[in-house]
Amino acid sequence: MHEVETARLRLRMFTTDDLDALALIFADLNVMEFIGKDGLPIPVEETAVALESIVRHWQTHGFGRWAVEDKEERSLIGYAGIRSLEGRPELVYLLAKKYWGRGLATEAAGACLRYGFREKQFDSILALSRPLNVRSRRVMEKIGMRFEQDARYFGIDVVQYVIRRQEYSDDDSFYLLREIFRDSLAG
Repeated sequence: MHEVETARLRLRMFTTDDLDALALIFADLNVMEFIGKDGLPIPVEETAVALESIVRHWQTHGFGRWAVEDKEERSLIGYAGIRSLEGRPELVYLLAKKYWGRGLATEAAGACLRYGFREKQFDSILALSRPLNVRSRRVMEKIGMRFEQDARYFGIDVVQYVIRRQEYSDDDSFYLLREIFRDSLAG
């Protein structure tokens, strides 16, 4: 398993200690507006299930979502990573509202693409967004993804963006990869 450091962020494995901070993010109606079927906040019990699923995904696939920390504040501000969607790598990211508008989602998403193409050697990576989620679509476009099609997953209408390995090129931003050897659920 790996962790990634960017200029302002640390992308690290989630631990059980992250439950309360993640639950606060998932409880924010603004953050959850375009997430899930109904766009409603998620209670702490469901957040605990989601956290377990995130950890299990890493164990099953060897890649997944990282906890995103602000390096200055040393606090959890969201998640970013790549998960398997029907066998295809899907870029995902979500940040607490306090951190919107600073380019942090773009920084995290760009690091995830770099990891996916450099370390995992994916041929392509897709990303999904609700059609009205302009902020998320802007992040996808900034990191070089392009609109591929309107789609429907799990009963939800989305726009699907994609980038292929031959279209991707690293930028010159700070990126440090670390291999870690520990139980990702240890507190």
